[in-house]
Amino acid sequence: MAGDDLIGQARTGMGKTLGFGVPLLHRVQVPGDGTPQVLVVVPTRELCIQVANDLKGAGKHLGIRTLAIYGGRPYEPQIEALRKGVDVVIGTPGRLLDLAEQQHLVLGKVRGLVLDEADEMLDLGFLPDIERILRMVPDERQTMLFSATMPGPIITLARTFLRQPTHIRAEENDAGAVHERTTQFVYRAHSMDKPEVIARALQAEGRGLTMIFSRTKRTAQKVADDLVERGFAAAAVHGDLGQGAREQALRAFRSGKVDVLVATDVAARGIDIDDVTHVINYQCPEDEKTYVHRIGRTGRAGRTGVAITLVDWDEEPRWKLISDTLGLDMPEPVETYSSSKHLFEDLGIPEGTTGRLPLAKRTRAGLAAEEEEDLGGKKRGRRRGEPTSEDAPRKRTRAPRKRTRGGSRAAEAIEAADNAAAAASSEEAPAASEGRTRTRRRTRSGNAPETTGPAVEKEAGENAERPARRRRRRRPAATSDTPASAD
Repeated sequence: MAGDDLIGQARTGMGKTLGFGVPLLHRVQVPGDGTPQVLVVVPTRELCIQVANDLKGAGKHLGIRTLAIYGGRPYEPQIEALRKGVDVVIGTPGRLLDLAEQQHLVLGKVRGLVLDEADEMLDLGFLPDIERILRMVPDERQTMLFSATMPGPIITLARTFLRQPTHIRAEENDAGAVHERTTQFVYRAHSMDKPEVIARALQAEGRGLTMIFSRTKRTAQKVADDLVERGFAAAAVHGDLGQGAREQALRAFRSGKVDVLVATDVAARGIDIDDVTHVINYQCPEDEKTYVHRIGRTGRAGRTGVAITLVDWDEEPRWKLISDTLGLDMPEPVETYSSSKHLFEDLGIPEGTTGRLPLAKRTRAGLAAEEEEDLGGKKRGRRRGEPTSEDAPRKRTRAPRKRTRGGSRAAEAIEAADNAAAAASSEEAPAASEGRTRTRRRTRSGNAPETTGPAVEKEAGENAERPARRRRRRRPAATSDTPASAD
């Protein structure tokens, strides 16, 4: 509230958004001239939407105009909103910088600047864009930097652009990893058995909303499709999906139409969704920071949660390093299969549970019940088993394959006959046009043209004489009326 610069470190789910948002909203001058007074920079689109909704809800009775600016959406609505005037702008670095360089976004009157999840912006390569944005805002401002960790480049950024910042740490480093409200299980599972293990874990007693994390976009989509085939209401969020499809999946998850969200690590940063009871790491996280942020989706705001990590054989050294760094005292995962008795006992899975959800428990509306907003970009890919639209049939781009009874030898014979027919037609073409004068020799493909010999010399002589004959033919006959200069 005093306007001092600060560095904030806190575990996710502790209220950082309103911690910096409420003081900034109180300091916004209303009514303003339409030029942004507060700028909040976040690393991901999902976090941008979440922060914008929180600040919009907090300032709706103050008459403060907020706007979320992020990529994946058309430019025109965002430019139109900026022209009408806004007080608080929340955005991702790329789109903010783009609109600022086009002079649609004016940053000359920003008095409050927030860099949220700064370490994540560093990991995503946004640090140069952040420095360019910081040079566009006035020097007289309040700057607040929030980061779960403080690596060297973030410390350098803080020393360069912050003035005598107050460092506030809400709790000890990585305290969320060993939080007493989150029960953690680590199993060594084979990659081919992981879908069965997850299908049984999702049928545990008391299981509510669940987030499953994978390292790659392809794995996320594959796991989501597999769970849908098994009868679960699942959706995926990853970079290969269009912005409309990503927002559709998050809306369906928040509203309960979908109770399983499969995501990559991008969605692990800062996304606050209530009532997430289980977090499953389909693959071992890359490092201890990723593990902390993944399991931080559950056990938020005083609630309890369950975190399950599946480690493959080749991932054991990585997991041991994570366990030793965070002091989890679980260096060796228990070898586990989908039929292991301890799996059922640990998670509270009823006996006789199979890898498919019974029809009586398929009560969720599913992702299809949430309408996808048409943003003109990529849409959600069709899942296996879904019918294609009859109005837009797929175009066939390959030539149809020839079906033969004789197998590959018969197909080769047909292809050879087609080539022979094509060659014969190419030989007939020169014969039919022998009477015409040609300046270039026609040669068949694969045969080098003749470069010496009497035929070539004769043709060269004819070609040399032909222009002269043309000139004589075009020259008009001399008459007594034609002046001498006409020649």
